[in-house]
Amino acid sequence: MSKARSKARRNAVQALYQWQLTGADVSTIEEQFLVEHDMANVDVDYFRELLREVPLHLHELDDHLIEYLDRPIDEVDPVERAILRMSTYELELRLDVPYKAVINEGVEMAKTFGAEHGHKYVNGILDRVARKLRSVEIAAAAKKKK
Repeated sequence: MSKARSKARRNAVQALYQWQLTGADVSTIEEQFLVEHDMANVDVDYFRELLREVPLHLHELDDHLIEYLDRPIDEVDPVERAILRMSTYELELRLDVPYKAVINEGVEMAKTFGAEHGHKYVNGILDRVARKLRSVEIAAAAKKKK
């Protein structure tokens, strides 16, 4: 897992959080991040993809999440909501990223940015979403362990 991609995810989560709270145009937030944040050693293309694509697939991503949430999506902590949406995007549409890496990155971001026990919540939800969206990959990994 590249550090440049991890940094892209961290920046994308912060940008998605801002988008969720302000409703500002994604391209405006993107430009602001590129100017105001240190984007050295960041996979900028991946940052842009996450920031642009998560809002475009929002209803589809939320549909994957809501069956596992214990409350309406709008009541989920905004940081955790941004992490869950971005990670679900990767689980569904970025099959080149191993599901364990997606979950691990989501949990680490929740530890950094989220509420005290938010990482446990994020881990539980992403684990269930991964079982649904990446069942073939998970089954193959389980076979290798045997």
